[in-house]
Amino acid sequence: MVELYSFKEIEKIRRACMVVMEVLMAVAEHVKPGATGHDLDMIAREEVKKRGGKPAFLNYKPPFSKKSFPAALCVSVNEEVVHGLPKKDIPFKEGDLVSLDFGVIIDGYAGDAAITVPVGKIGKEEEKLMKATKEALNRAVEQCVAGKWMSDIVEAIHSTAEEYGVFPVRSYGGHGIGKKVHQEPFVPNNRKDMGKTNLKLRQGLVIAIEPMFALGTEDTTTASDGWTVITADGSKSAHFEHTVAVTKKGPMVLTEI
Repeated sequence: MVELYSFKEIEKIRRACMVVMEVLMAVAEHVKPGATGHDLDMIAREEVKKRGGKPAFLNYKPPFSKKSFPAALCVSVNEEVVHGLPKKDIPFKEGDLVSLDFGVIIDGYAGDAAITVPVGKIGKEEEKLMKATKEALNRAVEQCVAGKWMSDIVEAIHSTAEEYGVFPVRSYGGHGIGKKVHQEPFVPNNRKDMGKTNLKLRQGLVIAIEPMFALGTEDTTTASDGWTVITADGSKSAHFEHTVAVTKKGPMVLTEI
């Protein structure tokens, strides 16, 4: 069931979203050569604790998994698209792309966002990939107006990937959010994932929109850890995410600082 929220509830979601962004900004400062995903996870846990929030992903067991997620922060590096487990023994190196996905629960409401951070200097292809993913997110957000359709969001994302010559990853995308970190509806990034149903956007719908693009393919596989989603061809990927409320007057970006 798709849940709609009042403006009073949306402000509670915004509070959680602000903590998400504050933590992500604090963590991003430590994305440097030699740092590890485990380092970032520990920082995220400390920063959210300072702000009175609870990590939404820590020990979270989604419907698609047989086991709970063991970290507070998803850290996905290069070909790792999403759900990356923070690693202790693999330090970042110059030229890496590090995607950070973080969620928070405060007073019964959730916020969620993701950013991709370059490690030092990156190549032109990586710059193009990041630019395309950010642009797709911005264009998708613009479609969050009551009366439009889910297909408008998907088209904004997929067409941006085509424009830049990169690939919207299949089978993964955004989601509803509010009293839980993951709710209906699914928000696809790839036209092939739309299926035969479409959803009219209504005021009070709150969704996390999260384009995930790869340089070489739309296909993925899952690593042996059971969580980390990687590109099928090993090409690099990028991931950006906003939590957005749909209103009659236009989008309210709740994760915007």
